[in-house]
Amino acid sequence: MKAIGYQHNLPIENELSLQDIELDQPIAQGHDILVEVKAISVNPVDFKVRQTAPAVENEYKILGYDATGVVKSVGEHVTLFKPGDKVWYAGDITRSGSNAQFQLVDQRIVGYMPNTLSYGEAAALPLTSLTAWELLFDRLNIIKDDPSKRILVIGAAGGVGSIMVQLLKQLTQLEVIATASRPETVSWLEDLGADTIINHRNLLSEEFAAKDVKEVDYVVSLNNTEQHLPEIIKIIKPQGKFGLIDDPTTLDIKPFKTKAVSVHWELMFTRSLFKTDDMQEQHTILNNVAKMIDNGLIKTTVGENLGVINAANLRQAHQQLETQKTKGKVVLEGF
Repeated sequence: MKAIGYQHNLPIENELSLQDIELDQPIAQGHDILVEVKAISVNPVDFKVRQTAPAVENEYKILGYDATGVVKSVGEHVTLFKPGDKVWYAGDITRSGSNAQFQLVDQRIVGYMPNTLSYGEAAALPLTSLTAWELLFDRLNIIKDDPSKRILVIGAAGGVGSIMVQLLKQLTQLEVIATASRPETVSWLEDLGADTIINHRNLLSEEFAAKDVKEVDYVVSLNNTEQHLPEIIKIIKPQGKFGLIDDPTTLDIKPFKTKAVSVHWELMFTRSLFKTDDMQEQHTILNNVAKMIDNGLIKTTVGENLGVINAANLRQAHQQLETQKTKGKVVLEGF
């Protein structure tokens, strides 16, 4: 089968940073399904792993987490899927990824793909949907039915933010304040339904004052948390909740003590990484999101389709994400 992998941690400008290769097709056993990959999207985790995680000596490391495809075969313990099913998933960071024609995935972290989207359109959503859903409803445990509650989403125009804003507008009564800094991303968030949009290049407290926005009950930081932390402390309510997904070098949460603010970290891979008792919850979440899409409540967050899945196009995708200036998701489709 065709695949794209690397052997050394190299800058993305180097052609050897991601290479077109051939591998043997894997065999499904146990709880695994074998998926013929039709489309993928690229996430910050892809380039972070490429930059830091070494490949096994003389072997290739295959990246890729988001994917859509068709089930080709199933392991002996599989009960949720059968060959021919269209599926989508965000994968497992400990296993060989979706940058290949065929991939093994545990059935418990896979959902049925939305019927109303193409493979490429759907590939934009699994990882970000799971991250947004888990952060909002499993970590922050937000109060959904109180219209007096407010949430700030920092970095809202990216992949996770784009789906999070939609989930908030469809599943809660919260007032949604979102951040963006460019005209195209402001327009993007307006289309997604954000109530108020502020510029994260300015001090958050000054933006709040200028737009007469009151303190918020929840803050979600999706990037540059270190930079924004002093301002987050100012604009979050006493006894508020703060959630984040990025990787700050340092995170001094002592200033939150006075306000008794709780801090919640989300990693979408935790359930599969530790085989948690509720691992199959990701199957349920993906199915719920698919239903919302098919009912017209949520739309895809594709920002750009870069064409077929090959090393050259993947290098371009990584390069774009490393700038932290993408709008929505970057997808690739077909081999």
